[in-house]
Parts: sequence; structure tokens; C-alpha cells
Amino acid sequence: MTDTSEGNSPDGASPDELLRLAKEYFRKVDAGDPSLLDLFTEDARAYYPQFGTTHGKEELVRLVQALTTAVSRFNHDERSMVVTQSGNRVVVEGVETGTLSDGTPFPGESRSGGRMCNVFEFRGTLISRLHIYADPDLAGRHSDMFPLAGSS
Repeated sequence: MTDTSEGNSPDGASPDELLRLAKEYFRKVDAGDPSLLDLFTEDARAYYPQFGTTHGKEELVRLVQALTTAVSRFNHDERSMVVTQSGNRVVVEGVETGTLSDGTPFPGESRSGGRMCNVFEFRGTLISRLHIYADPDLAGRHSDMFPLAGSS
């Protein structure tokens, strides 16, 4: 994991602590750990393509349920992660792989190659905002939507 850090967060959490919390988030996602929600503030906001933006833990639960209905297993490769930090924000770029609920592995033939980027904002040691940028067509089943796109 590559790390570029800059300063403490306004809430006093150190860059190392915020990085540890971001890594913990990925470990909990990959393990399907229900305590994942404990990492978030009660009023947390989250965004995921094709789902939209959530406000608060109750809506966040619906996002998690939607993802776990579609995906039976995630794996985020820490070795591929590039981290940029500034204040209370941690940005993680990397690669995710996994298995859809129907058994299809991803990214498969997806043009995205499983690339993802998560932007975390923390309030103290809890996630107050998380925007997830990833190809929602995890297994590359809908490449016909962009027929002129190259395969890279």
C-alpha cells in the first residue's frame, strides 16, 4: 500500500489512525462482518453508483443489503492500494475482486479491471462520509452500453 499523508485531521485523529480505520473498513467488507456499521457516525452519508446517496445509518443499511444481495464475496487487495490523505479525508484507490451471488467471479472480462476508489471523511475516529467509485457492472455483463470504448 502506497501512502501520501498530510497533517492531522481537524478532530485530532492522526493520519496513521485514519489509515488504520480505512483498512479496517475494507477488512470488514471482505469478511462480511456485520460490525461494519460500527465504523460510521449515526448521520453518515454514503454514495455508490446505481444506488445513489444515503443519509444516516438506516439508509446505509439498505445500501449494504443491496450490495450483499448482489455480491456474495468481496476482496480488496491491500497491496494494490494507493492512499492519499489530507486532514480528515482518506482516498483509497485499488482493485476489488469477488463473486456475485449467482457464482460469477468479477471483475471477469469487465473493462474496469476491478478498479475502485473510495473517499472517506472522518469525524473523530468514525466515518462520516464515504463515496465509493467503482463500476457497478462488476462482471462486465453490460459492455454493450459503451460499444465504442476500448478494452484497456
